[in-house]
Order: sequence, then structure tokens, then C-alpha cells
Amino acid sequence: MSNTKITARLHQALRRRFSLPPTDLLRNAVYRRLFSSILISSLGGQVTMLALPLTAALLLKATPTQMGWLTALEILPFVLFSLPAGVWLDRVKKLPVYIAGELTIGVAVASVPLVWWLGGLSMGWLYAVGFMIGSVNTTAGSAAQIVLTQVVPRARLVEAHAKNALANSGAEVAGPGLAGALIKLVGPPLALLVDAVMLLSSALILRGIRVNEVREPHPEPNFWRDLKEGVGFVRTHRLLVALATAVGCWQMCHNAALVVQILYATRELGLSENAIGLSYVGLGLGTITASFFGHRISQRLGSGPTLVLGFAVCAAGWLLPVVVPLLTAQRAWQVAGFALMLMLFGVGAVLVFINFLSLRQAVTPEPLLGRMTSTMRWLILIPAGPGALIGGWLGEHFGLRSTLLFSGAGALLLSALAWRAEVIRSVRQLPTPHAVQQDERAAA
Repeated sequence: MSNTKITARLHQALRRRFSLPPTDLLRNAVYRRLFSSILISSLGGQVTMLALPLTAALLLKATPTQMGWLTALEILPFVLFSLPAGVWLDRVKKLPVYIAGELTIGVAVASVPLVWWLGGLSMGWLYAVGFMIGSVNTTAGSAAQIVLTQVVPRARLVEAHAKNALANSGAEVAGPGLAGALIKLVGPPLALLVDAVMLLSSALILRGIRVNEVREPHPEPNFWRDLKEGVGFVRTHRLLVALATAVGCWQMCHNAALVVQILYATRELGLSENAIGLSYVGLGLGTITASFFGHRISQRLGSGPTLVLGFAVCAAGWLLPVVVPLLTAQRAWQVAGFALMLMLFGVGAVLVFINFLSLRQAVTPEPLLGRMTSTMRWLILIPAGPGALIGGWLGEHFGLRSTLLFSGAGALLLSALAWRAEVIRSVRQLPTPHAVQQDERAAA
């Protein structure tokens, strides 16, 4: 056989092996642009995820309590603005809000190196930046979730969220190592400029994509009536109430742990910026693994049981830094435990969110998506702020590992209680708005 024929057959075999299936979502040009935007934005977000708390911890010598306030102030806007933002979102096009949000966060993070260069950087400024990021995410983050439902059929939402998680996961594998090296090279404040540039790129990719948006505004819009309608929709659905309660408790545990992670890495383990970045690659490996297999796990176990499994995996991760020092005093094993904690959190968080987001979107009619999304985000993030403050207080008064013990034990208890909740455990496949309404009437 000639070399030309061998080469041609090898090329065909490679194309069959690595080409996308005919029905793959990435063959949809609009979704492909959305996916690319998420990937680029996530890469930049990895820099901010490390650079902002490192700026506080290393440059400004923040205490655990101050780190708690930094996290809490990023969450506070969700509590203050989510409900009115949901009413507003159901009256406007979502894509322009999403794009404006990417640009605004870019400006906010770019202000940190500017103020540092001018000699005025303080924890107060970082608090303001955190509050601004949270304020934008309150509206633009909800808009981004709704844009996905305008691009992807509802029956494929779990698949779409799994692919979006894969984009985030790819960024989490490559991003932390690059971010750590960049922070080591130019310092945490200047590294934030990279995120600003990537957010601008993300906004340019999103600009002009076509989405299928159906809006049905009331003939005479009334803010309070529309607000009550959105809250009432969530309140009367047992599944949505159960999901909000469970994921809200998980958010409390997550934000408590988040407060002390960087402090634990720098002060307990003595890791450098590069080493912290490499440790966070474990987070990416966890999320990319769960993104690849999350859809299949949900199909096999069901969306509800997979959500509970995510709580338990996160709990195991947060408990590792508590357990490992009891078994060995060797620093290498403790560093490995920290990296494994991040990896398990990545696995658990993806399992939680691809099912949580898919379930709540699947049961909600199109005209209520904005208010439902904002109401659910408001409910799950109400416990997050107290969780951050509790985490900071425990870390300052009882040691950083005590916060991780609080998070791990709390998530473990949550997984047991959530499994006992029939309304969550019994969900094996995505319901529809019509099916949920029938179930609610039957239960009544």
C-alpha cells in the first residue's frame, strides 16, 4: 500500500475518532460562540480568583475576619438586589445585560492595579470592588443563565450545563498555574489586568449572537405584582423550595471554606504564589472530570441523587485538611491534602450545579425565568454571607482548620438530610412545567 493511501486512511481514522457527533451542541454556531465566551471569561476569572485574595492576604496583610468581609460584601448585592433585578430582567432582553456585565466587571478589576499604582490601595477599595462584582453578577449572572435557555432546548439543559462546566474546567486546569506564575512575575494587582482584557474579549464574542427570546410583558407592568408573582411561583413549588434550602445550606459551607483557603495555603502551609496556582490545578482536574462524566452520572443515578452526591463529595474534600494532619506531620502530605481538597470540591460543585440549574430551569415557564432565577439566587445566597463571616470568625479565634471542619461537617449533615427528602431523592429525570403543576395539584 502506498504512503499516500496510508496517510489518507490515517487521516480518516483520526477524523472519525476526534470529530464531533452530528448532534453535538458544539455544532450549533450560536452555542459555540457562547461556549467560547465562557471559556475565555473563565480563564480570566482564574486570575481574579487568586489575585484578589492574594492582594488582600499578602499585600494588605488581611486578617481572617477581613477576608470574611471581602467575601460577604461580594455576596451582599445578591441579597439586596436579586428580587427587583428578576422583575427587571423579565422585561428586557437578556443578552445586552450579559454583555454589559462582562464589561463592567472588567472595569472593576482593572481599577485595582490603577489604585495600587497611585498608592491608594486599601481593604476598603477591595471591599468596594467585591461589592461591584457582586452587584453586576446579580443581574448579568442571572441574564447569562437565561441566555443559555434561549440557545439550547430545555431537554438538553443538563448536557449544556455539563459542557459549560467543561469550559470552566478547562480554564481551571490551565488557569491557576498560569495565574500563579503571572502573579509571581508582576504581582497580584497587575495580574488583574489580564482578567480585564479577557472579559473585554468575552463581550466582543457575545456581541451580535442571535438568541430565541420570547417575552410576554403584562399590558400594564406593575413592579410589586410582578415581584410577588415570581416569589409566589417559587414558594408554591415544593421542588424549588427544597432545592433552594439545600443549595443555600451548601453555599453557607462553601463560603465559610472559601474565606480561609488562601490564608491556609499561605500561612499554614507556607506555599508560594506558584505553588498555590499549581495546587488550584487540582480544582480544575476535579471540575473537568465531573464535567465529562456528570451528564452520564445524572442519567444513571438521576438528577436529584446526583445533586446529593455532590454535597457529600464536597464534604469529604473540606474534611481532608482536618484529617491529614492527624495522620501525619509531613508537610508534603498536607500540601497534597490541600490540592485533593480542591479537586474534590471541583467534582462536588459541578455535580451540584449542573443538576440544580437544570432542574430549576426545566420546571419554569419562559415568562418567569428571570424572576425565578433571581429569586432562587437570592434564596441560596442569603446563607452565604453569614457563612463567610462565620468562617472568618472561626478562623481568627479557633484556627483556620476549624473553619474547614465546620464546612465539612455541615455539608456531610446536609447530604444526609437531602437524601432523606423525597422531593429531591425521587427526581430521576428533568421534569417539565406542566408535569410539576400536575404533581403540585395532586399533592394539594
